[in-house]
Amino acid sequence: MDYNIPLIAGAALSAIAALLHICVIFGGPAWYRFFGAGERMAAGAAAGHLYPALVTLLIACVLGTWAAYALSGAGVLRPLPLLVFVLPAITAVYLLRGLVVVAMFVFDRRRLTAFWVWSSVICLVYGIVHLVGLLQVWDRL
Repeated sequence: MDYNIPLIAGAALSAIAALLHICVIFGGPAWYRFFGAGERMAAGAAAGHLYPALVTLLIACVLGTWAAYALSGAGVLRPLPLLVFVLPAITAVYLLRGLVVVAMFVFDRRRLTAFWVWSSVICLVYGIVHLVGLLQVWDRL
């Protein structure tokens, strides 16, 4: 069986992002600040509140699920439920999140920070990788 390389790459990217979110939890407030989570999340982590860790863990779980769906679409895993709907939705979320920086540039340049630029570029790349893979397997889904 031929596996879809772009979707495998997309799965790897999502898995790396999930792992990075887990690392942020253990890295503590400095990691929350460095990765742009905001002062509220960093201060909450510094104060020992569960909220920052739970939110970050939830994001990691979502990204891990997205990695599994990309592997399913690639043919590495058996077809997951609603694959034909979920995989395009994941792709759309990455692409739309990637385009946030364009909207910010047009409508609210004051909020345009390095975090928004870099995270948008990363999400746009993730979305393009997913889109290429999705287009290649669309007739098989």
